[in-house]
Amino acid sequence: MSRAQKFAHLPPVRVTIEGLTHEGRGVARVEGKTVFVDGALPGEEISFRYTARKKSFDEGEVAEIHQPSPDRVTPRCPHFGLCGGCALQHLAPMAQIRSKQQVLLDDFQHIGGVTPATLLPPLEGLHWGYRRKARLGVKYVIKKGRLLVGFRERRSPYLADLSRCEVLHPSVGERITQLAELIGTLDLHDRIAQLEVAVDDQHTALVLRNLAPLTESDRARLIEFAQQQQLWLYLQPGGNDTVTPLWPEQMELSYRLGAFEVEFGFGPTDFTQVNYEINQQMVERAVALLDPQPTDRVLDLFCGIGNFSLPLARRAAEVVGVEGASESVVRARQNAERNGITNAQFHAADLTTDLAAAPWWRGGFDKALLDPPRSGAQETLEQLAKLKVGRIVYVSCNPATLARDAGILVKEYGYRLEQAGVMDMFPHTAHVESIALFVKRR
Repeated sequence: MSRAQKFAHLPPVRVTIEGLTHEGRGVARVEGKTVFVDGALPGEEISFRYTARKKSFDEGEVAEIHQPSPDRVTPRCPHFGLCGGCALQHLAPMAQIRSKQQVLLDDFQHIGGVTPATLLPPLEGLHWGYRRKARLGVKYVIKKGRLLVGFRERRSPYLADLSRCEVLHPSVGERITQLAELIGTLDLHDRIAQLEVAVDDQHTALVLRNLAPLTESDRARLIEFAQQQQLWLYLQPGGNDTVTPLWPEQMELSYRLGAFEVEFGFGPTDFTQVNYEINQQMVERAVALLDPQPTDRVLDLFCGIGNFSLPLARRAAEVVGVEGASESVVRARQNAERNGITNAQFHAADLTTDLAAAPWWRGGFDKALLDPPRSGAQETLEQLAKLKVGRIVYVSCNPATLARDAGILVKEYGYRLEQAGVMDMFPHTAHVESIALFVKRR
């Protein structure tokens, strides 16, 4: 019995939606108790059905919309509401951005106790077909008698039954059915666990996570499909170090940042930004905010494959990039060599530990850029403060940890939060990407 079926005997409840959660659910109150309603938007008058009842809050889904929001739009994807890949397709794109901007400001105020002096205009790009990196689940479902490829259902461990995906790059998003049918014909169809997508400026690569060696007939089917569809295929029988080309035998993915005349090579499982249009705007904004001068020594923490480091090296005297993943450091060094950049050095280090003893730390830094994971950069802030770095640009994929760290920088280490804003890296999702500039008080 599904959660909704459990409460099917209860009549719909009519409410007015008061707000939107960070996950994109409407917020209402029934007899003083909070209810989170899937599919509802702020200001709407709706009726909902319960899907869960808990001690401190309840959950529901829209049954009928009596008074729609002026920002409500028709979702483009036929799977919206079932698939967990998107949460906000029913909300107009500009309203999505305003909502994300409010999330950022609310977190700054409530978590960090700070407010940016200037709110940056949001960075916007394509709303559809923008996603160039993704991991799709693969599962043969006995009850359906066929194989599924896609994202998981909303708040469920099960794969959504998708025929297409409107946010994935069209080279993959329009081929979901073909890919499912192809993998379903393999001898080892029940031993393929995952399909990783990586699209560069010209090519689309797919990595099949195969839990057993493929038969020769399976290899032949896959190669034939790849040739027909002009796709690049890799196999991954184990960890990332086991990724090997299937077809063609020699290939390299790459993308360019034309404003800085740099090109990045990357592997299909390397971390790169999912939205290349926003990435270009983001790097340009980060460099402009940091304002590196020809005499500056710049520190780039969580540098990855050099996405920010190499553009900064075009402007600064020297850039030191530091990253926890040693394979990314190798790739960053290769990219520096690829572009003839000799004033950037890269090092692998645990960024949660004291870095003061590292040789590259000595000599100090004028400016720093941070692009940490969702957990933020709290462990490195004291070290940056000791260096008396004049300007810090912080790129964040989690507004809550950015707000926490902003409070620390401002209240404990003497920085001002000069500018901050959102970047629409993941349209139609509740994910909030943001950027902030901190300047040391004199």
